[in-house]
Amino acid sequence: MKHEKPSDLKAATHLDVLIIGAGISGLGMAVHLKEKCPERSFAILDQRSDIGGTWNLFQYPGIRSDSDMHTLGFEFEPWREQKAIADGPSILSYLRRIKDERGLNDHLRLGHKVLSASWSSSDARWTIAAEVEGQGVCHLTANYLFMGTGYYDYDEGYDPAFEGRESFGGEIIHPQFWPRGFDYAGKNIVVIGSGATAVTIVPSMTDKAKHVTMLQRTPTWYWSRPAKDWLANSLRAIMPDEWAYRFIRFKNVRMQQISFKRARENPKKVGDYLLKRIRKIMGSKMNEPDFQPPYGPWEQRLCLVPDGDMFKAIRDGKADIVTDHIDRFTPTGIDLKSGKHLDADVIITATGLKLAMAGKVAFSVDGQPVDFTQHYYYKGCMFSDVPNMAIVFGYLNASWTLKVDIVADFVCRTLNHMAATGTDVAVPVLGSDGPVNEEEIFDFSSGYVQRALHILPKQGDRMPWRLNQDYLFDRKVLREEAVDDGVLAFRKADAHAPQQTAIAAE
Repeated sequence: MKHEKPSDLKAATHLDVLIIGAGISGLGMAVHLKEKCPERSFAILDQRSDIGGTWNLFQYPGIRSDSDMHTLGFEFEPWREQKAIADGPSILSYLRRIKDERGLNDHLRLGHKVLSASWSSSDARWTIAAEVEGQGVCHLTANYLFMGTGYYDYDEGYDPAFEGRESFGGEIIHPQFWPRGFDYAGKNIVVIGSGATAVTIVPSMTDKAKHVTMLQRTPTWYWSRPAKDWLANSLRAIMPDEWAYRFIRFKNVRMQQISFKRARENPKKVGDYLLKRIRKIMGSKMNEPDFQPPYGPWEQRLCLVPDGDMFKAIRDGKADIVTDHIDRFTPTGIDLKSGKHLDADVIITATGLKLAMAGKVAFSVDGQPVDFTQHYYYKGCMFSDVPNMAIVFGYLNASWTLKVDIVADFVCRTLNHMAATGTDVAVPVLGSDGPVNEEEIFDFSSGYVQRALHILPKQGDRMPWRLNQDYLFDRKVLREEAVDDGVLAFRKADAHAPQQTAIAAE
């Protein structure tokens, strides 16, 4: 493959690799591709006008990481800030620095919303239809497709239909669509939900609001830790950033794995420990039932509370938690099933995300629509019988970026193997290693996961037909095992396949 000049990259209609999404997944893939497959041409498409994905979209008060930046950061770019639990603007700045310093600007094509992706076996390439802001639909072709689109719907969040909603006299806001410059000073705020978004918003709004109430249907398990990692900051003072970062990343990955395993094996002991940490901060202001979920720790993702900020806000009377069920919205607030009423000027529906599969792109292979629910995951990053396409679905029990790095490495190894063997196609062939039985894909009870089971691909009862929640295991599989494993078939283009017309979604 020849190097293309920046001007050529902007105009090229055929690329070796198309990366869909300019958030953490897409940018990570781009850096790995530049370093490990330097002869491959590529472009990064994103429907938004700026990079950053999640960290560009979400603008609600206090937006921050829900895991430490030594694992949410990339393996190739140390996190150098004092706070390991970082706010959204700091994370976006980190991503922009990577974009600039790693030479990704010439590969970006923003304002491109991918509508469809059609594979032709005769040509061994994908044809992409993308709606370009202000210009209509354009078509691009690529030999390989990388979906870095995240796992939730950018166009709509999960917002239950609450009875009486239209009667409420104040403002109702979903955090995914936070209005720029919204003034909540002196107002009574009710935040519906008890997940990571609600836990972030509640303490962040107490600076100006009259009072903030978190209304939860079910309590959540919380993990309180300092926003600053003293060990990481101390190590950076005595050794190069790269060394300190590598050590803390190694430590945090293994501690997370140990903590998750311990929670699953002895949930009561771990639950008691988590409650003890909350009691230490809140003292007599802690209402025990509000912090005792009906499930074990890590049956849903633990909510991180840096520096115990939410617990301190409740202790100091700036916020409170109400555990109850909603009966209906009223002109002045919310009536609860218990008969109580919550006064509200603003209601924030932090009720969760709506998952989307592969960015809601319409896929087809040789003219046949792809229904991902009928395909099995292959090594957690490809799909049975879908050629030359990889995707990132991050961990529910660890940082998303851990998965990005190892999937990107696997894709690069696959591309290099194709170049070395003169093959055009890499496709996981279901049945090539014997029959596969289906299993439940997740053993997490989180609402956003359970609501999306009907759109997700299948989970096999054995490798390689699985999406795992074990980073160390996946790291070994994706980085150390041979890509030519007898299941991932490598072929040349099928000149005898019927010619297919690209499915355009104009």
